[in-house]
Amino acid sequence: MTAPFEQSPALAAVSSVRHGFFGREGGVSSGDFASNNMSLTVGDAPDWVETNRASAAETVGYGRDDLCLVRQTHSTIVRVLTERPGDDGLHEADAIVSTVRGLALGILTADCTPVLFVDPMAGVIGAAHAGWRGAVDGTCTATVKAMVELGADPTRIMAAIGPTISGANYEVGDNFMDDFMALQPEGYRHFSQAPGERTHFDLPGFVAAQLQKSGVATIERIGGCTYGQPHRYFSHRYATHHQTRTGRQIAIIGLT
Repeated sequence: MTAPFEQSPALAAVSSVRHGFFGREGGVSSGDFASNNMSLTVGDAPDWVETNRASAAETVGYGRDDLCLVRQTHSTIVRVLTERPGDDGLHEADAIVSTVRGLALGILTADCTPVLFVDPMAGVIGAAHAGWRGAVDGTCTATVKAMVELGADPTRIMAAIGPTISGANYEVGDNFMDDFMALQPEGYRHFSQAPGERTHFDLPGFVAAQLQKSGVATIERIGGCTYGQPHRYFSHRYATHHQTRTGRQIAIIGLT
């Protein structure tokens, strides 16, 4: 089985890298999780999730045993891999960076922003999960810093922002904006409000700005809005508004 996925043109042009942003289509899960759910924590059948994970890994050229995931907690923790992991336990982190060839890094999302990174010259890759909390605390900045410590140069790093909720569909309250601005005052430009409507927040725009601030020169936006295309992507916010459950999609990157 081959699940459909989207790619960054910049990353696809790097011969030493394989990657893909997967959506909700092409898996074996059913019901609210139909069909390519990647999460074991939302109530889906574990065997189906493992089948979906194996299929996604194989689609981009890796085996299931080559796919490294983490337990995401909306933190700024970065897992650094300079050798193949020796255990099957999920480490708590919201980003992974690696120099290990033949190892694929995976990040799960359902509205939060997935970001895949590569410095082709240094042979360093990364994958990050950036919700608003992680983004405002500096998940992307921490990922770039960890890559630099492995020999990457921000001016050579290519970053691809995958399918995520758009500003048009991300309504927030006044308390959210106040809390955000207390931590990132310059982030005001990523909020908007039409007359008579609630405030909206542009999460992927803020993530891109943080990447630019970190010195990343090449930044691409891939895919659509998770909330606006629920048939194509899993969206936690859409499911909440419609009183259903939802799965998680995966973004994968690996060195060959």
